[in-house]
This record gives sequence, C-alpha cells and structure tokens, in this order.
Amino acid sequence: MQTQVGRNAAAGGSEPLLEIRAVTKQFVSTRVLTGVSLEIHQGEFLTILGASGSGKTTLLRLVAGLEQLDEGEIWMSGERLDTLPPYRRRVNTVFQHYALFPHLSVFENVAYGLRVQKVNRADVPERVKKALAVVKMGEFAARSPSQLSGGQQQRIALARALVNRPRLLLLDEPLSALDANLRRQMQIELKSLQREVGISFLFVTHDQEEAMALSDRIALLRSGELEQVSTPREIYNCPASAYTAQFIGQTNLLRGRVEQGWTRCGLLTWRCRDVADGPATFSLRPESVRLRPDGRGSGARDGLREADFARPANDAQPPSDDTVRFRATIRHQIFGGATDLLGIACADGAMLLARIPSRGGLEGEHEFEFSPSDAVRVRDGLNSEL
Repeated sequence: MQTQVGRNAAAGGSEPLLEIRAVTKQFVSTRVLTGVSLEIHQGEFLTILGASGSGKTTLLRLVAGLEQLDEGEIWMSGERLDTLPPYRRRVNTVFQHYALFPHLSVFENVAYGLRVQKVNRADVPERVKKALAVVKMGEFAARSPSQLSGGQQQRIALARALVNRPRLLLLDEPLSALDANLRRQMQIELKSLQREVGISFLFVTHDQEEAMALSDRIALLRSGELEQVSTPREIYNCPASAYTAQFIGQTNLLRGRVEQGWTRCGLLTWRCRDVADGPATFSLRPESVRLRPDGRGSGARDGLREADFARPANDAQPPSDDTVRFRATIRHQIFGGATDLLGIACADGAMLLARIPSRGGLEGEHEFEFSPSDAVRVRDGLNSEL
C-alpha cells in the first residue's frame, strides 16, 4: 500500500504548520502506525478518519506528546515537536470525554490552564471571558459542569482549549457522546467556530458523514497506513482504492477486464479510453445508477451484445450512445426520505445498489442505466473488503 500525502489547495504553496514525517509506532509486538507522512496547513480543518484500530487516536496522541514515536519526526513551523514535552507544545487537546473538573465552576474550568501556565493573574478574567464568548457560553460562567447539557459541556471543553491560544487544536471524537440531533447541530457550530478563530483543527473520528461535513481534507487511515488524503468531494467522487470507495459512502464495486478499449464487468460493457488492458475494478456510486421508464426504450444497450464488446479500440467512430443500459429485478427497496435505495439483481446474478428519487413501491424487472464516466477505476487488493 502506497502512502499518499495530500496538500490543502487553499494553502497556495505556503509552508505547512505541522509536518508528520514517516512516523511509525509500535506497542509491544503490534505495529499501529507505519511510515505515516502528513501535512497540516494554517487554518485547515483536517480529519483523520478510520475504523477502530486503524491508529487514528495514536497519531493524535503522538502529536500531543502523550505517546512517543518509534521512528520518524514531527515538526511545527520549522521546530522539532516530538522532542518537546507536552506542556511546551503549542497544541491543546479536546477528548471524547470532556474531563471537566466537577468541583470547579465553568469559569474556573476554563481558567485552569492559564493558572497552570502562570499567566498574569490580572489577564486571566479577560481571556476567560473572551474564550467563553467565542463558544457562546458567557452567561454560564458561574455554573458547575453538572448543570450543563452535553452540548454545553462540549463547548466549555473547547473554550478551555482555546483560552491557551494554541496554534493547533486536537480533537479526539469530541462529538461521539452526543445524541444524533445535537451532534449535527454541534458539527455546524464547530465548523463555524474553527473558521471564526482561524486555528488549525486536527480532528479524529470514525464517522464518515461527520468527516465529510466538517473537513477541508480527510486523511483515511487503514491498518496504520494512509489510504488516501484528499478533499471530501475528491475522496468521494474519485476514490483511489476499493477500500476508500467502500468506507466513504456506499458503492458498487464492478470487477472485470479491459480489452481493446472496452470494459466488461459481467454482462455490463462500456467504452473506456486511456485504460490499460487487463483486470480492472471500478467504483460506481448508487446515485449514479438511474431508473429508466419501464420498457427497453429505442436503441438501448443492455450490456449483452458481444459485438459491442468486440469493437476494436482504434474504431474511428465512438458509440453514439455512451449510456450503459441494463435490465434488473428489484429485490428490496428502502425508503430514505428524499431518496429510495434499491437492491437490484442483474441477469447474471450480480447485485447492485441504485439510489433514486423517492417514489411509490417498485417490484419486478425494470430498466436501469449509468454513464461510463461515473464508473471510476480504483486500486484493488486482497483485503479491500470491509
């Protein structure tokens, strides 16, 4: 598996704030991270996404100084970071469990870090007041944590981290303890807060939807290695691997062969230029599979015509119809509000997912289609299945 290092396009080539260089970490006989390299730019919201055990929290703890790396280096603004003790690093961490002091008021919880750093006592009240104002919790300064809701406690944890004026804020699944509605609300507020304060956020989550909603870029970890680093749109629309395509959203993996400029995946065939001959795997998102009106329609290509597949790659005239059409039987239909998710079976037994605008119940055989450009070739592997 090849490590990929993405750059924030908005950074305009500026020097990165944080550089993680070929970092490796091992616990006893288990290697948790292997040669991970990553850059984070000033003002960027970068999410480390991965399944349980992928190494995402370990990577965050290495940046915070809560773990020591075995190989590699971590740099911040030209200064070696991994050799510094945690208290000398310009980073702060918000954990999944907010760890607010129950015996201290909201004000004293936020002020605690300033007192530890021995900030001038006269400056503390104003800095705490500003930090609470940023998270819109100024009126709760005198309350105790037990008098706050989960969302309010999360804001206090953020204020406690921001009051120290870190250059980088580390967040280890800080929204996971919230209920679904509050979690969505806090996602919006967290993104707005990050834009307002202009601090770089390094966010850890296993929730793909959360990563897509919040991030400028996503770094997908798989078994301690970077699978892909890119923007949410890029990583969804152009997944580099079968694993990425399956982990980020839902997809249909079409495995087949390319020969003489034509792709054949089971009974489906389509023209593909600039693709080398041989085995190939394609990711086709369910929303790219469209339901056609009942009936085959004139000139429909259902993927069964051997003559189409055998057409030579140097044919001067491309096919007049670049839509792949096929018939399939609906096996199940799941209502999802604005859309329905269909499970459909092709004539050769292959099962596909199709996401269509919500409508009444469907059954039996129908005609479907997709555009060849929506089938994205991906890197496959023996362990790509989730």
